[in-house]
Amino acid sequence: MACALLGACSTKGDLQDETSGWSAERLYGEARDAMNAKEWPKAIKYFEKLEARFPYGRYAQQAQLEIAYAHWKNDESASALAAADRFIKLYPGHPSVDYAYYLKGLVNFAQKEGLIAYFAGSDMSDRDPKTTQEAYLAFKEVVTRFPDSKYAADSSARMRFLVYSLAQHDVYDARYYLRRGAYLAAANRAQSAVRNYPDTPATEEALFVMKQAYDKLGIADLRDDAYRVLEKNFPSSPYLKGDVRRYAPWWRVWDPEW
Repeated sequence: MACALLGACSTKGDLQDETSGWSAERLYGEARDAMNAKEWPKAIKYFEKLEARFPYGRYAQQAQLEIAYAHWKNDESASALAAADRFIKLYPGHPSVDYAYYLKGLVNFAQKEGLIAYFAGSDMSDRDPKTTQEAYLAFKEVVTRFPDSKYAADSSARMRFLVYSLAQHDVYDARYYLRRGAYLAAANRAQSAVRNYPDTPATEEALFVMKQAYDKLGIADLRDDAYRVLEKNFPSSPYLKGDVRRYAPWWRVWDPEW
């Protein structure tokens, strides 16, 4: 009797599922229609049903990528990253694995104000550097492993921007330490920016922070070294003239405490 009841419940549940009996092709088509209509939760539901019912079919692998994209567009970054990582793990040799890495980069890149800052040319130095680093590594995979990928050029451009952001994050921290009298920490963080990101705009300010910090620490030789490098590489720098309060380079917002 119990089995019969359970069977009846199961049959009733199947009847209530509008997709019951749909082919893989129809499920995929309906999911794509939902994507085109920007009905992200509906698209995710259909793709997940497709993957569950037809795990070895020709649509299942593509469905995983579509799920990752739909989660991203639905502001579900963690789910999008998990879906992309799952695809990469299961299908490392798939022709679209370059897109999976690219999507990972986009998801991390777009967190907080990253996407807006990229197109506006504004400051990203106070955002969480972890997502910046993860975005950089994902784009690097595309550029280094798939140089002929159609996503390689955009990945490379975003990597350059992210390097600037990582460099300026170090300088942002260095300024913070300097203002609060943590001069050794300020010098170390500024030195990290110069050492790890030598060809970025942040180098100019990092050298100035080093000069200021070493001066406060009473380490004259390192102070003078930092000043000489600044003078040699940036002979027109306002930092050499001491006129820094009015100086607002494109990669950072003017700081009234500076």
